[in-house]
Amino acid sequence: MVARLVIAAPASGSGKTTVATGLMAAFTRSGLAVSPHKVGPDYIDPGYHSLATGRPGRNLDAYMCGPELMAPLFAHGARGCDLAVVEGVMGLYDGASGLGELASTAQVSKLLRAPVVLVVDASSQSRSVAALVHGFASWDPEVRIGGVILNKVGSDRHEALLREAMEDVGVPVLGALRRAPQVDTPSRHLGLVPVAERRADALDAVAAMGEQVRAGCDLEALLALARSAPPLGTQAWEPGSDFPHPAPSHKPPAVEVAPDPFARGSAPDPAPQTPEGLNIAAGAATHGRQNQGRRPLVAVAGGPAFTFSYAEHTELLAAAGADVVTFDPLRDEQLPLGTSGLVIGGGFPEMYAAELSANEPLRKAVAELARSGAPVAAECAGLLYLARSLDGQPMCGVLDADARMSGRLTLGYREAVAVRDNSLAVAGTRLRGHEFHRTVIEPGAGADPAWGIVHPERRVEGFVQQGVHASYLHTHWAARPEVARRFAEGCAG
Repeated sequence: MVARLVIAAPASGSGKTTVATGLMAAFTRSGLAVSPHKVGPDYIDPGYHSLATGRPGRNLDAYMCGPELMAPLFAHGARGCDLAVVEGVMGLYDGASGLGELASTAQVSKLLRAPVVLVVDASSQSRSVAALVHGFASWDPEVRIGGVILNKVGSDRHEALLREAMEDVGVPVLGALRRAPQVDTPSRHLGLVPVAERRADALDAVAAMGEQVRAGCDLEALLALARSAPPLGTQAWEPGSDFPHPAPSHKPPAVEVAPDPFARGSAPDPAPQTPEGLNIAAGAATHGRQNQGRRPLVAVAGGPAFTFSYAEHTELLAAAGADVVTFDPLRDEQLPLGTSGLVIGGGFPEMYAAELSANEPLRKAVAELARSGAPVAAECAGLLYLARSLDGQPMCGVLDADARMSGRLTLGYREAVAVRDNSLAVAGTRLRGHEFHRTVIEPGAGADPAWGIVHPERRVEGFVQQGVHASYLHTHWAARPEVARRFAEGCAG
């Protein structure tokens, strides 16, 4: 089994991304094939990981995909590699709100049987670092903290004090990194600026991270720690197989149902698998296409405005029989020739609203494809692009809705159920997803909503019309491979 390390921290802002990306770059430069992974739903950090390793960055999200899929997805991504580096999320023990350890870095480290390297921001402490590390190392005996990297160290004297304090903890210091402005990465309203928007500068930053880690860390000791991980003993996930996908073992608290906020008129009794009281109507919005045996072409939006996607989505579409082609809505004036389905994932269209609006030929082509009834899957940024306008700039006009920037951050995991049959799912299908945006769209849902959100609150969200499924909810199709199969089959008509 591949050697592996999980890079964690006591809290966000400690330097996990710098250290993890630097380790990936340093080990790749030494000649190892390094597999990059990120705990949680974040799309941006994996872009830097990919730049460091030359391989797709992959997410490990135990809330969206279930704990049972963490090891299989990891084994799939790490196949053929010498080493896997997994960057954690938030603090080591922080997970899905109110659900214990679910989706935490600690949980994923246990599921992967991987040693943890704790990155500690030492900028405002000396001896206290020992108490901090001792607490994290003793909190959960099933989490193996195999070493510490001291980050933001101020001087040789500061480093000496930190190392002296750590001598009695029993956790080795595997590196000490000084403050280094050249590794800083600019941020904005949703975190780091994605690689696709600053590729040349990002290459320089990743190279600097690799050099800083090479100079300040004991790479031999870190590699030895990674190689001490025991065999994982799991079957690798395969996008083209009927790999078992059990329902997540952690369920959210029961939802109190008031007079039904979802129902429109009198509704039939809900099916047993659907939330109590939700108006589910199978067949109300089917995609209406038949698979005629040819390979459909699915166009996937990319470029600087649409950078958020999970690698497994295109793998699942290809395994379902589709040819997948990427296009850039900022530059391409037409969809790829022969497009029969469209996927528009997340990103930052709000940063490029004027440029997207100026590409009128493509906006018209997208609207025409949607009007034809072709399957169109749009998440978050894709939802905004399909709207009538974004911050006053004309968009595709597929949806009778307007979007704008907001000062309010919407963030968190969601549990949802398909309200109508649509191009992605049959009515009653449950999925877990994630919202992360500072925009609003008005109205927030169409006459046929995309989802009924059942946790943490109850509401309807998104739009289903003809073959279009548009929503703020980011989902991970590895949790429900039938989503990709249904979409590809709808494209083949």
